[in-house]
Amino acid sequence: MIVKEFRELRRDHRTVAMLVALPLLMLVIFGYAANFTVDELKVAVVGDQADQVQQLVAQAPQDAPTTLDLTDVDAEAGSGQARDMLRDDEVDVAILSGDASDADGGRPTVLVDGSNLFAAQSASVLVAQLGDRVDSEILYNPDLETSWVMVPAIIGLILTFIGTIITSIGLVREREAGTLEQLAVMPLSPTSVVLGKISPYFLLACFDMVLVTLLGVWLFGVPFRGSALLFGIGAAIFLFAVLGIGVLISTVSQTTGQAVQVALMTMLPQILLSGMIFPLDAMAAGVRWIGYLLPLTWFVKLSQGVMLRGAGWESMWLPVVVLTGMAVLVFGVAVVRLRRDIAPARGAR
Repeated sequence: MIVKEFRELRRDHRTVAMLVALPLLMLVIFGYAANFTVDELKVAVVGDQADQVQQLVAQAPQDAPTTLDLTDVDAEAGSGQARDMLRDDEVDVAILSGDASDADGGRPTVLVDGSNLFAAQSASVLVAQLGDRVDSEILYNPDLETSWVMVPAIIGLILTFIGTIITSIGLVREREAGTLEQLAVMPLSPTSVVLGKISPYFLLACFDMVLVTLLGVWLFGVPFRGSALLFGIGAAIFLFAVLGIGVLISTVSQTTGQAVQVALMTMLPQILLSGMIFPLDAMAAGVRWIGYLLPLTWFVKLSQGVMLRGAGWESMWLPVVVLTGMAVLVFGVAVVRLRRDIAPARGAR
């Protein structure tokens, strides 16, 4: 019996690959990505005394766990421009220098982006060390609530689960039931077959997206400050991308078990490397770039930007463009793979 099981396992290449590759993948991911400490904060200084505050920032100790990267100094900008930079995710911290003629002697105000939870926590520690020498204000997530940051990301996770696992099983069931050959002899193009297969899942995922968003706003008090149209368009594009991944998985799988295995292997990196659990800024550079190749990373950026910061098209165009490119690429590859599967049946017909 033992010999028989080893022989069957040897023939199941996908299971063997999962048993070998998945532990290595988890080791690499947790070794390089499992880090909650943000090493560097992007800082902008604005206001009349920006030059003086710039010198103070430059003199900050560089051997601290979190260092300050001074990216912009503008003496002519004011509070509005500082808040816009935080809203558009250009910086993590904006320091608004005061006027020396003020009653408080021109004490600077430190504005912190609370939607970037771990960066905001690191910034709060630095601000606390300064004591009453500065005033501080946390924007977009004043109480640094974890649920406010997680709910927009969980929306993307739910869409990823439906699009990747549920959709991948759908087409495999056609192959297991023998109905894929019937689809092959019907006068339908591969694009029509793929669209027909993913349409029910797309509608179901849209319903789940609306439901989870409303529950997140109602139960956890998560704000929705931005455009619902922008959020809906970004979610629809992201959903096409993950649905395409699900269809692509189904074309390389022969059984439901194989489809689930491959889907889980594609979901694990998206969960861990998307910035949903571990901040991207705290990851090693190589692992961070892997995260930038994953659709969930860009949807998390878009959903948190729209819901928490009220970001608009001018700052969210990059996630929308990247997700669009991913959706077109993955959907196109899935159609090509499906055409290859049904071509022999059409040739026989």
